[in-house]
Amino acid sequence: MQIILLERVEKLGHIGDVVTVKDGFARNFLLPNKKALRANEANRKVFEANRERIVAENAAKRTEAEKESKTLEGVSVTLIRQASNTGQLYGSVAVRDIIDSLNADGHKVTKAQVVLDKPIKAIGLYEVKVSLHAEVGVTVKVNVARSPEEAEMQAQGVDVMEAMFEKDEAGFVEAYDPNAEPGEIAVEATEEQAEG
Repeated sequence: MQIILLERVEKLGHIGDVVTVKDGFARNFLLPNKKALRANEANRKVFEANRERIVAENAAKRTEAEKESKTLEGVSVTLIRQASNTGQLYGSVAVRDIIDSLNADGHKVTKAQVVLDKPIKAIGLYEVKVSLHAEVGVTVKVNVARSPEEAEMQAQGVDVMEAMFEKDEAGFVEAYDPNAEPGEIAVEATEEQAEG
């Protein structure tokens, strides 16, 4: 289906471009969200008559988004979640969780603006894109941890999982006797040497 874009759409085109897209994409996303018009003669005339107004409205939205992006720049969100010893979360961090945290901090962000390619399923630091406008995007840091102390360590650049496993390895050392028979327990061998 051929459409006329009413705003810039990423990987598709700019205002006024006539592009061909799949019917479902046009019917289910572009047309209902008023991002495009069907490309026919009547709509072309309507678009050309209103082009200046559409471009001016888009520029106003962009400047507003740029102001908001300055408040979001460098923002870090900490989410405390339960996780296994290997760092896998019991559940996952979804877009809704990030929006709730940002809104609690006083930032106005909607579900459509947060771009999360796949759900976060392990503890760690993640960068999530917030698209405030088709031409304005900001990256927000999301710190997922099991406790506030762990979140603080991760924020300082410590790999929490690596640090935890290093501690475990140092705690247990097995006695080893190179002359022992297979299956013989090393502790018994050291007792015999102590007696002899």
